[in-house]
Amino acid sequence: MKRTFKAWQWHTIIVSMIVYSLFYFVRKNFSIAMPGLTAEYGISNTSFGIIIAMASLVYGASRFINGFIVERVSTKVFMSIGLILCAIANFCFGFGIDLSYWITGVHEGPQFVNMLILVMGITIVFNNYFQGFGFPPCARMLPQWIAPNELATKMSIWNTSHSIGACSAVVVCGLIMTNMGADMSGNSSIVAAITANLSNTVTGWDTMSQADQTAKVMSFATHYGAWRWCFFIPGIVAVGGAILGLWALKDTPQSVGLPEIVGTETGKQATEGKKGAHKAFLVHMVFKNKYVWTLSIANVFVYVLRMGVLDWGPKFLTEDRGMNIKSASWSIALFELMAIAGTILAGWACDRLFKGKAHQVCLFSMLMSVICLAIFALISLPVGISIAVLALAGFFIYGPQALIGIGAANHATKEASATANGLTGICGYVGSALSALGVGIVADHFGWKWVFITFIVVGLIGSLVFASMWKAPMGGYDRAREFTASISNED
Repeated sequence: MKRTFKAWQWHTIIVSMIVYSLFYFVRKNFSIAMPGLTAEYGISNTSFGIIIAMASLVYGASRFINGFIVERVSTKVFMSIGLILCAIANFCFGFGIDLSYWITGVHEGPQFVNMLILVMGITIVFNNYFQGFGFPPCARMLPQWIAPNELATKMSIWNTSHSIGACSAVVVCGLIMTNMGADMSGNSSIVAAITANLSNTVTGWDTMSQADQTAKVMSFATHYGAWRWCFFIPGIVAVGGAILGLWALKDTPQSVGLPEIVGTETGKQATEGKKGAHKAFLVHMVFKNKYVWTLSIANVFVYVLRMGVLDWGPKFLTEDRGMNIKSASWSIALFELMAIAGTILAGWACDRLFKGKAHQVCLFSMLMSVICLAIFALISLPVGISIAVLALAGFFIYGPQALIGIGAANHATKEASATANGLTGICGYVGSALSALGVGIVADHFGWKWVFITFIVVGLIGSLVFASMWKAPMGGYDRAREFTASISNED
């Protein structure tokens, strides 16, 4: 029986990792397409920031709403439907210029560009709402298969799916941007338009040498329109992932004839049939739980750093550090690869060294990420070393990103883990929205150096939030059993 359970446990972890990584594959492709959209249509950092901010808020709200819904439906069906809808949104995005032409009747000019920005914004909003179908099912499914004393280690392994998906997106889309598209380098009008767009939107353009300016313009002209394939190809792959999830995932051990994990009993079964018992349990374990709220607030600051680098890294590295899009893509891929190692180590340290107290590991990780970002932004280093330092920041920042969800799941228990992670998620994507909007405005008006100084301040505040719950317990199963006992004893 033990061997059967372990086999099913790892089957569930691995398949859900693959499926969830594809949600990132059809979300983080946008950051690689952004430089191409700027070059071809002159879209500013501020405009991108507004779009990303709206999308982040919608995604956070979607995770929160779907955290409630998924508590009562099949997790694998819910997740697979969401991935198919994300694929459809990506196809729509790839056809964005066609939709804009169909609406405006023109191929260029302010009217066309404004319509394209509107179409992009609407499409990304829908995509990010459907993205919220991804994590809540996993937040509910995995605690059913993993015991609390090993949840940090195994969920941290699972959590690398974020980085696997994002890394795959930047690598594949980086290759698309440098190998696909039409060669329009001989078209003088297109070359002139790209030159004008970059000179009007790229921070520090006037300080570049003429040779660097020409090389950047010609790199975009040679692969004109490649950004569209950054949406078509990931969309096709996502459809395959949705089919895999629907076929291979299993919601609970009981669905394959295995027993409930010992030690995760909440006593909630004794309250079934009592009117309002489920709602009361969620309120008590999530919305009246100070530890879940503290972790949620901390997630705002974590996501400002994480999404700031992930969403804006390609633009920053091409505009401020003079990299081409291929080198910038590989640099962000390295950030994500280091994040995989950091996530796994943080989970191991949480279970083995910190007795499951995720918040304590988060504090150390957050402080180390701040130090790395300070070195990257404030000390002049060779490009290779500075990229290594940025990657090391990824190593540390993904520890809190993974462990906040794990800590919230343990404090809310497996019966309310999806709702708790919905709350941490909406707070995290408030941070993502603030990051998106703030980075765009700060970069356009004050330069990229001040973006990273802002990140440093945000990281220090987040560290103080983690420090405030230093003495908190590992989880909330005792709290849950006390509450359900009181409910079941009521007349």
